[in-house]
Amino acid sequence: MMPLDQLDLMQKLAVWALPVLFAITLHEAAHGWMAEKLGDKTARMLGRVSLNPIKHIDPIGTILVPAALLWFGGFIFGWAKAVPVTMKNLRNPRVDMAWVALAGPAANLLMALLWALVLKIGFILVASQPGIGQFMIYSGIAGVSINLILMVLNLLPIPPLDGSRILSAFLPSRWAWQYNRIEPYGLFILLGLLFFGVLGPILMGPYGFLQQLIYQVFGVL
Repeated sequence: MMPLDQLDLMQKLAVWALPVLFAITLHEAAHGWMAEKLGDKTARMLGRVSLNPIKHIDPIGTILVPAALLWFGGFIFGWAKAVPVTMKNLRNPRVDMAWVALAGPAANLLMALLWALVLKIGFILVASQPGIGQFMIYSGIAGVSINLILMVLNLLPIPPLDGSRILSAFLPSRWAWQYNRIEPYGLFILLGLLFFGVLGPILMGPYGFLQQLIYQVFGVL
């Protein structure tokens, strides 16, 4: 079977489309779902606690950026429209915001496990139904990959990524306020790390460990 990175562009788009779409959009839906459970119904009122990807799609982050990365190579990532959360509506704003932030990466971990199951079923089917089996194998690999990348990326403690919301909950209020002031520059920090070749190595360590662990658990190494 041809390695995933050797497929042509149209084959890659077919394989990656659903994993990327659901990894990005369900990440955001999980934020909204957790916020609602903790007292803030803003996302619910705006229709963002939904499994419908159309509710969450950002034309650039959900479609253009992942497609461009497929074209040029490298690891695939993207983003959806951020789910609005009104902190003052949360019952315990600082701590609850950490739980809201954690819900996104947790959703990605759950999806990585589900895609690993798809991968396992693909290996079972490939002998009797090669076309279906191979597509499930490719999609499973893509699903595990994109979800783990998004989980690890979002857990970086760089505002406004989810990791910064979690860390902020444990900092003294004054430190947290100063720390969160970095948020307008977070994208530039990420782009700088990417430009200088630092972001990849930061992500690949935990990504590789989690990928191997999941593959071992599901017996697909």
